[in-house]
Amino acid sequence: MEQRPKKLLEQVQDAIRLKHYSYQTEKTYVHWIKRYIFFHNKQHPKDMGGKEIEAFLTDLAVHQKVAASTQNQALHAILFLYKEVLKQNLDLKVDAVRAKQTRYLPTVLTKEEVLAIIKQLSGVYQLVIKLLYGTGLRLTEGLQLRVKDVDFAQQQIIVRDGKGMESRVTMLPASIAEELKMHLQGVKLLHQQDLQKGYGSVYLPFALERKYPEAKYEWIWQFVFPSGNISQDPRSGEVRRHYLHESGLQKALKKAVQDAKINKKVGCHTFRHSFATHLLQNGYDIRTVQELLGHKDVKTTMIYTHVLNRGGKGVRSPLDS
Repeated sequence: MEQRPKKLLEQVQDAIRLKHYSYQTEKTYVHWIKRYIFFHNKQHPKDMGGKEIEAFLTDLAVHQKVAASTQNQALHAILFLYKEVLKQNLDLKVDAVRAKQTRYLPTVLTKEEVLAIIKQLSGVYQLVIKLLYGTGLRLTEGLQLRVKDVDFAQQQIIVRDGKGMESRVTMLPASIAEELKMHLQGVKLLHQQDLQKGYGSVYLPFALERKYPEAKYEWIWQFVFPSGNISQDPRSGEVRRHYLHESGLQKALKKAVQDAKINKKVGCHTFRHSFATHLLQNGYDIRTVQELLGHKDVKTTMIYTHVLNRGGKGVRSPLDS
């Protein structure tokens, strides 16, 4: 039986998976490509080019009022479509109206505020937040952590294929080591129960699942923070236990911030910002902090120095003179 030709968005999904991009990136790119096509009344992208891209991006900025980062995200998705799927090198300079780039200053908590929030949390959510603050991990890096990447002997955590597909090493806080060991004992018991029920497999990155078919059942590959439910993998269709979903953690954190009476906009990433700032305050050099965070450019890390200067760049107000 002859196979039907793949639809454009299916080709996009195949190209994204070939590049080993995350499932979240896949959903985001497909979303923007669909919006681009619908904006131009379902015209096929191969029949469009620079003018149509400019019109779409301008509409996002002028009428949709999106942030600069959102507009850039849409542009990257469309350029991926042309380069990787349609194999067209547009070689264009997009002259769309650009969304206004705002200077972002991260919210940073004091150590007392961090501890107050952690005190309001419990169970696995408390442990995850402790880990984010104690290591500087991004939320997805923390939730996708695997058993084999927690090195208790060396007191370190290996972050594999982080942002930009780069790997790095960060510290394992001594204050949570025993708690993390106890947590993993419970996770191992859960994994053994899953195996007895005919499950127990986990998603493996890249082509490892084909190369090592049995590895997906091994303890070392399991997620440190597994989901409470077994579900169907949206890509492979296999029924397995994924990692903890971020939405439950975010809800618990929001309540904890309210209960701790912290009048700041706090998200999971705030603990990474606080980690970096507190290290700088404690006298660690910026290059060390850059490596721990996994920043390619030290300029990205420099944003945390604004807190060290206090208030208006360290200038004393005349009212206080």
